[in-house]
Amino acid sequence: MRPIIIDRKLYQGKPTDKNRMDKEMATYDLLDKLNIDYYRLDHEPTASIEDCNQVDSILGIEICKNLFLRNGPKSEFYLLVMPGYKKLVTKNVSKQIGSSRLSFAEDTYMEEFLNIKPGSVSILGLINDIDKKVQLLMDKEVMDSEYFGCHPCVNTSSLRIKTSDIFNKFLPYTGHRSIIVEL
Repeated sequence: MRPIIIDRKLYQGKPTDKNRMDKEMATYDLLDKLNIDYYRLDHEPTASIEDCNQVDSILGIEICKNLFLRNGPKSEFYLLVMPGYKKLVTKNVSKQIGSSRLSFAEDTYMEEFLNIKPGSVSILGLINDIDKKVQLLMDKEVMDSEYFGCHPCVNTSSLRIKTSDIFNKFLPYTGHRSIIVEL
């Protein structure tokens, strides 16, 4: 694991500097519009859950692992949100959701449906899934947590949000429902 440079200061609300990507700022604007409070931590790009583990203690949460999956025929796509320490056993998830064999979806689908690049996958990318091509799978343990950790559609910041705000405000806004799975 490589050490990443972290701005150890927690910020409440969106950044005021001008060198942010439009999709990141659109994420903050939506959270503000929905009256969702969040704390933000800025850092170097985090390309893996191991990198994200370095920001956990500062945010006071565990950043979720977000995996973009598809079925065998590439006709169904899933965003699986799970605790970072858990291992994915695709056959167990496939059985719970009644889907054919799951595997990691190609980056092109992730960018097309969620407008997110690899390493930045986040539940917040569902704001870009207007056609509802992606089904949300949520591990029960994440759903039962008080706080939720994720990226604002870029991997240079991490957010702490109340899980209840994700379920009661964010998901109803996007029109996505979650399927609860146990990993």
